[in-house]
Amino acid sequence: MQQAINRALAEALAEDPRTLVFGEDVGRLGGVFRVTDGLQRRFGEDRVFDTPLAESGIVGLAVGLAMNGWRPVPELQFDGFAYPAVDQIVNQVARMHYRTRGAAPMPVTLRVPSFGGIRAPEHHGESLEALFAHVPGLKVCAPSSPAEAHQLLLQSVRADDPVVYLEPKARYWERGPVPDDGPAPPVGTSRVVRPGRHATLVAWGAMVHRCLQVARLAAEDGVELEVVDLRWLKPIDADGLAASVARTRRAVVVHEAPLTAGLGAEVAALVQERAFRSLAAPVQRVTGFDVPYPAGPLEPKYLPTVDRVLLAVQRVLEF
Repeated sequence: MQQAINRALAEALAEDPRTLVFGEDVGRLGGVFRVTDGLQRRFGEDRVFDTPLAESGIVGLAVGLAMNGWRPVPELQFDGFAYPAVDQIVNQVARMHYRTRGAAPMPVTLRVPSFGGIRAPEHHGESLEALFAHVPGLKVCAPSSPAEAHQLLLQSVRADDPVVYLEPKARYWERGPVPDDGPAPPVGTSRVVRPGRHATLVAWGAMVHRCLQVARLAAEDGVELEVVDLRWLKPIDADGLAASVARTRRAVVVHEAPLTAGLGAEVAALVQERAFRSLAAPVQRVTGFDVPYPAGPLEPKYLPTVDRVLLAVQRVLEF
């Protein structure tokens, strides 16, 4: 996935001279995860450059550049570092197009290495998708595989709307094919990763991999679980969710963020609104806990486990 994102950035830089990549350590170092490795050497310091450690300044710079015809792709080094930039993201990036009645588009793609799974220190693992998805004017996506990372990033950079692109750090080293760029599904489209008939598991980012683990284990007992990768967290593919639940009649939503007011609540509400007559059981949620995102060795106790997801599947199958 790391190389897939690098390839997408290189393609975006090559196809449009207005595209700029910048952030803390993205230039000479190539990023702390080496996602931008080699881009500065290839495209020069004017188009791939390092910034001071000032997240609000990084996003504010992106706003000014976008207003002057550039297509900025800033990186916030870790999701926990995004909080100082929330003012710029919410009040400028998300609203400028609306505020100017269309005179100032915001083609900003904000790359945010996100979620947990690498046992990092405090502030280096968060799950902020509900925060960004709640803000009108922002689109939000989270890839789950190398191919999705490549396709979603190119789609985001080419869009004239601001996109928060959440990169699952735990899957940076996942291997998989990345086809040549072809027609991408429309923005707001989910995908069925594994078909099934007994229940639907809905997830995004690294939790798609967790749900696939669950589906393989459940299949040993004859339970066929459908796994849906939401892909776009704003806008959400409500029709795709409804179609899957119409087939399976049960749904379990899995995410890393805390339970209360997490994006799983929105997914559950959409399923209830669009597929109520198909539901045979209440929608279940398997999430992180309502505590600050833990660091280091406590992280595995916080993240949704295979056993917790299987227990939720068992609950919906009891109806």
